[in-house]
Amino acid sequence: MLHSDSRLLPVVQRAATHELQIIYTQINRDAQQRPHFVQHTFRLDARQYFNPASLVKLPTAVLALEKLRQLQQPGLSRRSPMATGVSFRCQTAAPYIVSPDSDRVNTVGNYIKRMLLVSDNQAYNRLYEFLGQGPLNARLRQLGYPDARIVRRFAPCDTTANRYTNPIQFRSPSTNQVCYQQPAAVNRISLMHPLGRVTKGRAYQAGGRIIPQPFDFTTANYLPLQNVTDMLRTILFPNAVAAHQRFQLTAADYAFLRYYLHHTPHSSGYTTYKGASYFDAYKKYLYYGRDKKATVRPDLHIYNVVGMSHGYLADVAYFADATHQTEFMLSAVLYVNQDGIINDGAYEYESIGLPFLKALGQVISQYEATRTRPVHPSLQDAFLQEQVK
Repeated sequence: MLHSDSRLLPVVQRAATHELQIIYTQINRDAQQRPHFVQHTFRLDARQYFNPASLVKLPTAVLALEKLRQLQQPGLSRRSPMATGVSFRCQTAAPYIVSPDSDRVNTVGNYIKRMLLVSDNQAYNRLYEFLGQGPLNARLRQLGYPDARIVRRFAPCDTTANRYTNPIQFRSPSTNQVCYQQPAAVNRISLMHPLGRVTKGRAYQAGGRIIPQPFDFTTANYLPLQNVTDMLRTILFPNAVAAHQRFQLTAADYAFLRYYLHHTPHSSGYTTYKGASYFDAYKKYLYYGRDKKATVRPDLHIYNVVGMSHGYLADVAYFADATHQTEFMLSAVLYVNQDGIINDGAYEYESIGLPFLKALGQVISQYEATRTRPVHPSLQDAFLQEQVK
């Protein structure tokens, strides 16, 4: 299939150079509409390190909702105004915001919206700090992701500073009284990289000059493509996952996540992103290639999370096509850095990476439209389950 479209060949024929990994999951429904998954992979290898970049925002968002439920504090919810303080180097504050526009208030819910709609880095930092480095990674291990490592903010903080997280305070939206206070915390257990020392490239740029040695990713985040694919599947199909691997979320939490995984900045109704700075395909790499001029199909729902950093492009997505009554999952990552220099900004995202992901999503979608399946999925039910409560 990967050789059936000339748009794919430049990357597929140099798959090792591009460090290409793909997961294509067919979904077949039985007579009771229960989904059954058949996974196909191309060069999938958890030991082939890639920078997950914003892919880490998916588990961070989910576990933040979990934590709110587990705290069980009166007045504490994803809508509770939140203030983040400072207690250690490299930390930044995020004060309470009072605004008639609820979308502009700092809350767990709004941070998740910003992460899922436009991949906002500061929103991720706030929820990383809310979770704490130690508890965040302990929960990932408990859920069956022992090799995952989320150990860094998206900020120039050193390894030690990333182990320290900020004091945080929440107010009840109904009373405006403090309903929960979380003290500053530190993870005193060093979380080693499961792959050992990891370096990439032939050189890297720092301080305006080129350092002629590989860039060290040993203390960076690590999240294999299979892990992110499984997490997205758990959000969309929790009943198809073993109980011990499910997130501890309510039906409303799942609907909230699905809504913002699917919607574009404009279609979401989130007032912060009404302007022209964001476009419909902003966070849709597979199928649309992040094309500013792309017209998004209203009959095609794509639920996804993406990553773009250090020459790596990744997209993990679920497709539901109402016109053809098809559904499938598709995950892919590739490396586009021809000069081998990390951090110089000279990556082939636009010329190679995004066109490849666009073509890949379209090729698989076209194949799915012709694939025989015994039972068509009841997608209308799935669409209704993403409404925000």
